[in-house]
Amino acid sequence: MTTKGQGEGGRLREGPAPELVAASFALEIADAPILHRGLGLADLAHVLVLGESGILPPEVTARLLTRLVELHALPVEDFVLDPKLEDVYSNREAWIRARDPEVAGWMGAGRPRREPATIAYRIAVRDRLLELHAALAAFAVALVERATEHIGTVVPDYTYFQPATPTSLAHYLLAFAEPVLRDLERVRQAYRRNDACPGGIGNVNGTRLGLDRARLAGLLGFSKPVRHTRDAMWQADQPIETMALLQAALVNADRLAEDLQIWSTREFALCELADRHARISLIMPQKKNPYALAFIRGITGNMLGRVVSMAAVGMTPSAQMDNRIFAIGEVPRALDGGTRALRLMAEVVRGLHFDVKRMAEAAGRGFVQATDLAELIVQEKGVPYRQAHRIVALAVRQTLDANPEAQTVTQQGLEEAAKEVLGVALKLDPEIFASVEDPAGIVATRTQLGAAARGPVECMLGEIQAAVDAAAKWADGERRRLDAAEQALVEEAERVSASAATSGECP
Repeated sequence: MTTKGQGEGGRLREGPAPELVAASFALEIADAPILHRGLGLADLAHVLVLGESGILPPEVTARLLTRLVELHALPVEDFVLDPKLEDVYSNREAWIRARDPEVAGWMGAGRPRREPATIAYRIAVRDRLLELHAALAAFAVALVERATEHIGTVVPDYTYFQPATPTSLAHYLLAFAEPVLRDLERVRQAYRRNDACPGGIGNVNGTRLGLDRARLAGLLGFSKPVRHTRDAMWQADQPIETMALLQAALVNADRLAEDLQIWSTREFALCELADRHARISLIMPQKKNPYALAFIRGITGNMLGRVVSMAAVGMTPSAQMDNRIFAIGEVPRALDGGTRALRLMAEVVRGLHFDVKRMAEAAGRGFVQATDLAELIVQEKGVPYRQAHRIVALAVRQTLDANPEAQTVTQQGLEEAAKEVLGVALKLDPEIFASVEDPAGIVATRTQLGAAARGPVECMLGEIQAAVDAAAKWADGERRRLDAAEQALVEEAERVSASAATSGECP
């Protein structure tokens, strides 16, 4: 048994099978909330261009625009779709046909079925890239704000979660702000590539109707048309790029989330999440679980599978476009989810409580002065670094052998190790040796570009904030431009429709 569909009475003798409707068409219909607004804009722009080019009679143009303006204003939840009609575009055409059957068929002039959905997809991605950009900017601002509070807060810098060297909490946090600036740049680059209109392409090689593709792009707020008509049908690299940049942004947040999850354990106890970002255990009363961090890490892993999926979706013969149905909804939904996760991460950072006293204590444990001792030997005694490294490493091992609870190397221990490695004592000045025992003093020596001392950190804070401000200004300008273009398109459609109706051309 089959159901009636678009193909019956034309090339096909029967409508789509119920199994095809349930398996494929229902999937396309599910993307209606994402595509509804973009399809409305694509239809309005297409009919305007058809009318301006003389392909549509003025009366037909006006009647079509009247219905399309009405449909564009219809809330998506009030637009009832029938999966038997195959996709959202066909449902829109059927909606027009039910109200004005004489003009509905003109909607398909000069464009394939997939073109308006491709335009709507790009509009959806364009809007969401701006939202992702705003979420990343908010994350960077949160990091800058907290770093500004903690320029003088000393914390152990861990590698492999072992104390490595003292640093400032500000320097640590800015290590996650710098990648956000790169994420912002990647979003802007992807946005510019997405900001090209695939409309007006006709078939793969164009259309004899000679549609003004630049005019169509301008009406839809795109900066330009996609140059090549065949390439415009579907760019398989675009979903991959979008998902990959989202993945990169989430991985940066994930790395911080993983650190903070460990830092918030009782074993480390360097920070604590705000209660509003945690969950209790319903069986273990004592627990405060860092649920927001676990969620960030979970969505990052989930997104990786979507990147691979988009690569697989693109692996088809070059003119087989139906696989795009798996990207048209998936990519915008992924951007929505990733944007929400990054906004959550920004608020987690803002709500963190850092135990400054415990951080300072931890910054003096675990032989964190070892690297500075080796460099001090190089500076003061002219010993090659590899030998200086051996001296300090041996001193650490011998100290732990004598006292497993020891946290620092004594000068006597260092001298004994030097005799074993070099055959002679170092005879370091006690005051010079003492200069590497203070974690804050060690941090203060890191004065070169990008390092942890106050000067370079303050410089980075200013530069990062300036970059974020510039990024936000760009995004604000783009949003105003798009809003103005959309408003102008709808107003133009209303004007053409109303003027034709007033002149008596539209019944």
